[in-house]
This record gives sequence, structure tokens and C-alpha cells, in this order.
Amino acid sequence: MKTEDFNYELPEELIAQTPALKRDQSRLMVLDKKTGAIEHRHFADIIDYLDENDVLVLNDTKVIPARIFGIKEKTEALIEVLLLKEKEDNVWECLTKPAKRVHKDTVISFGNGLLKAKCISEKEDGIREFQLCYEGILLEILDRLGEMPLPPYIHEKLKDKNRYQTVYAKNYGSAAAPTAGLHFTEELLQKIKRKNIQIVTITLHVGLGTFRPVNVEDVTNHKMHSEFYQMSKEVANILNQAKKEKKRIISVGTTSTRTLETIIKKYHQFQECSGWTDIFIYPGYTFEAVDALITNFHLPKSTLLMLVSAFSSKEIILKAYQEAVQKKYRFFSFGDAMFIK
Repeated sequence: MKTEDFNYELPEELIAQTPALKRDQSRLMVLDKKTGAIEHRHFADIIDYLDENDVLVLNDTKVIPARIFGIKEKTEALIEVLLLKEKEDNVWECLTKPAKRVHKDTVISFGNGLLKAKCISEKEDGIREFQLCYEGILLEILDRLGEMPLPPYIHEKLKDKNRYQTVYAKNYGSAAAPTAGLHFTEELLQKIKRKNIQIVTITLHVGLGTFRPVNVEDVTNHKMHSEFYQMSKEVANILNQAKKEKKRIISVGTTSTRTLETIIKKYHQFQECSGWTDIFIYPGYTFEAVDALITNFHLPKSTLLMLVSAFSSKEIILKAYQEAVQKKYRFFSFGDAMFIK
């Protein structure tokens, strides 16, 4: 299976640079995963496609202001660091630019020494491990020094940093937002609850595994980076009961999907657990956990596009994307949504 098979043409002006004025007023493409039939709606209409036999699964991870700019001690070279995940106490795996200037024992100073990072390990693809040194609470320091880690295809400044968080974000730890959830408002979630639809939350801290590009010709040679996930006992019980009663489990986003599929493949049911997943879902994969999926429109040749293609078919998804381009949908993180049922 070739990476190039998941390519498509996208005019640059369709890459959303800013969020929709109101979260739930973004557009919604409703796609039948078997027939390819398409409806065009707005996201607030998602409630029309949900009923009381559904369980909606949200990823409650919260994005940290993980992009920081510092000065390399001795040479004063400007270094950009993106905190990806904490490996152990104050040891972080980071994407570093320019990585060729950062070697073992390099020290980078941020905010005139408010935070210092010493490189303790060099890895491939611009990844470095740093030992962080600071006084106080790291999140408070990052709030002062850091920026929201918007993807590189977004060139506009984000006026309100909360628009790169879901309204239900709770657990800090992500280097990118679970963007399918950005469309929900508090009011819409309340309407869904009033319809007696169960809403549960799990956690997957989004890191390089989700947004790293595929640089190999053969899809099966791509290696995912691992990301941390967590599920509570209460949520596991609700999901197991849903399976027993043949209720639809609707996953909000590819991150929730990967978490649910990781857990059910590992334990053959849902259960209280936490761990690291590097699951890579592409066509040929058999879904066991998820019955329907809310997601955004993804980058060409990305692992996310491969996942949604596995959920339906490559032909149906690429045809739907072609229609989205024709209808001038907005693409990627701040773009419009799909409901694949």
C-alpha cells in the first residue's frame, strides 16, 4: 500500500487559518461509510444524527503552551523547542529546530533563565530529550513563556488561545488539540445530554504520533510515535454495557478512536487502564470499538487520512474529499467536520 495512494489536490485557500466565528457553525459533511452517500449540514445539526442508544466519546486532553523559544548558551543561537511528552520527572521528549545545533549537553535558556533545558539524548527526526530545570510550577512558567503549538500550515496569529482548546479540555498534556472536538459548544453538549445520549471522556495526550508526516513510500513501513492514554473504570463499564446492548459508540476524533481501539485490542473489552499506544490504523484494519466517527478533514498522505479511509474505504473517502473541495469546505485543524456513520 503506497503513501501516494492517499494524496489529493487541495487549493491552499481552503486551509482554514482561523476558527469559525462560532464553534458549532462550522460546516458538517455527513457521510455513509458503506454507500458513500453525502449530506451537507452545519455542525450544530449533529444532534439530528444522534439518538439515545448512542454513547459519545470525547478526548478531554488539554493543550499545553508547548512551543518555546530560547537561546543556546555559549553561542546565543535561537532555538525553537516543542514539548511533546514527559518521559519521567522533568525529562521531556521535544521536537527541536534547528536540531543540528543541539547536541548532548547543550543547554538552552528560556525567559532569561526562568527555564533551562539540558540535552541528554539525541534522537532521529529532530527529536531531543531534555532535562528541564526551573523553580516553581512548570505549567505556570509555560503560560508565561510558551505559545500554543499551532500546526505549521496556520500562519495567522490566534487571537484567543482558548479556541485551540475544546470546551471540555481538562487534563494538560497535549502538544496539539484533538481538533474534531473544537466544534462542540457547552450549549450543544447540554442539548445532547437532554436527548439522553451518554457522553463519556477518555484521555489521549496528542503528540508526534498523531501529526508526524509519513515519509516512507510503503505505508506499512511507517512507525508511529507512542502517546499516553487513560480510561477510568466508570467509562469502561459504560462502554462495555453499550457493546452488550449493541448501542453505537461514536468517537469524537481520531485520537479517541485510536485510544478505544488500542484498549479493546489489548484487553478484548474496555477496562480501567493507562499506557502508551503507537497503534497505526490504515485500510485493512478491522474496527472493534468504534461504530461512527466525528472528524475533521485531514492532510494528504497523513496517518489520519489513512485511519478514516480504513473506517470507510479509500475510494469513498477520497471521493468525499473531492466533493468537499468542490463545495469549498475548510480543511485541517480549524476547518469543517465530517460525521462518518
